[in-house]
Amino acid sequence: MTDMASYRHGSGFARLAAVARRAPTAFAGGTIVLFFVAVAVFAPLLSPHDPLHAYSYDVLRPPSATHWLGTDGNGMDIFSRIVHGARLAFGIALPAVAVAALIGVPLGLFAGYRGGLIDELLLRLMDVLRVFPSIILALAVVAATGQSLLNIVLVIGLIDAPIFARVVRAEVLALRGSNFVEAAVAAGNPLRRVLFVHLLPNAIKGAMAQGAVRFAWAIRVSATLAFVGVGVQPPTPEWGAMIRQGAEFMVTGEWWVALFPGVALVLLVFGFNMLGDGVQDWLDPRRRTAAR
Repeated sequence: MTDMASYRHGSGFARLAAVARRAPTAFAGGTIVLFFVAVAVFAPLLSPHDPLHAYSYDVLRPPSATHWLGTDGNGMDIFSRIVHGARLAFGIALPAVAVAALIGVPLGLFAGYRGGLIDELLLRLMDVLRVFPSIILALAVVAATGQSLLNIVLVIGLIDAPIFARVVRAEVLALRGSNFVEAAVAAGNPLRRVLFVHLLPNAIKGAMAQGAVRFAWAIRVSATLAFVGVGVQPPTPEWGAMIRQGAEFMVTGEWWVALFPGVALVLLVFGFNMLGDGVQDWLDPRRRTAAR
């Protein structure tokens, strides 16, 4: 029994090592992302203090045994706020990317399969959304519609939908003349079945590879919105808002207020970008061949 358990344990590590060798970028990025996922899930257990409690006698304290990463201008524990800020980062990015995919993937499927005037109209509509810098457009829309969490998620998702639409459309354009699509049409399948049963499973790889990169983009945009004051508002523990507050104290030497949430933000965005790049290498045989 012990030998069998040891074998399984060893084989599990062997498989993990094999994955790390075949896709080191994806493995490294996935490790970083999983670390932050664990931090977000176990935030109440990891944070030594209430992230919203202000210690009036401990304002702008440097890192110490009591406050591991120091306190901010309100006397709140920075480590606890960073840990809980991971929850908010995922809580915005996950639904925002889901909204973008739910809008963009069906549009890309339909436009790529139909072609013609419908394809041209949908392309021009997507170009309208992409003609302005994404962050500037997000700032304008959130400022106009309100700074609620729901509005932030919907705006980020809507602005990012054209990315998924274009990726899926390009895949469908290459697949719509395939034998399996023609056979599905000849068999009398309705349009929705041709699109979502026959085409979608073969056209979704590009969108899957984009998913991790778009997570990074959503986290970066939500932090930017908070940094300029139109996103999530204090005292909610949000990394962009924490960096904004900390920037005010950099000139007086309280560097820890902005540095630590900034490091957390950079690490998570970097992890998602590495994961997305690794997944693209894994799904695209041409890129794997070129890498060798």
